[in-house]
Amino acid sequence: MIAEQLSRRERQIMEALYAVGEGGAREIAAAMREPDAYHIVRVTLTVLERKGHVRHWVEGRRNVYQPVQSPEKAQRNALTRVTRTFFGGSSSRAVIALLDLSRDRLKESDLDELAAWVQAQSRSRKGSK
Repeated sequence: MIAEQLSRRERQIMEALYAVGEGGAREIAAAMREPDAYHIVRVTLTVLERKGHVRHWVEGRRNVYQPVQSPEKAQRNALTRVTRTFFGGSSSRAVIALLDLSRDRLKESDLDELAAWVQAQSRSRKGSK
C-alpha cells in the first residue's frame, strides 16, 4: 500500500490519470480542463513517480504515464486509511456516517441496493457456518 499523502494538485492529477487510464502530460492536463498546466503536470508526474504512484514508458518523444494501482485498489486503500483514522477501524461506523451524510440524496433504488447487499452478506455468512 502506498502510504505517502498526496497534495491537492497531486490528487487532481491522479484523478485525471485514472480518468484517461494512461497518457502524456498534455492528455492529463486536458482531462483536468487545464491545458495550460502542462509543465506543472509534467513536473508533478515526476514527483508522483518518485513517490510510487505512477510509472512511465517512452513512446517516441513523449512519456506515457499510468497509475501503479488499479482504481479499485486505490479506492480500497483510501477508504481503509479513512476508516482507520476517523472511525477506529470500524467499517460499520464509516458506512453509517456515509449514509447519514447522504440521507437526503439517497433514492429508493439506492436503499434497495443496500438492502440486497446486506441480505446477500447475511445469507453468505449463514451458509459458511
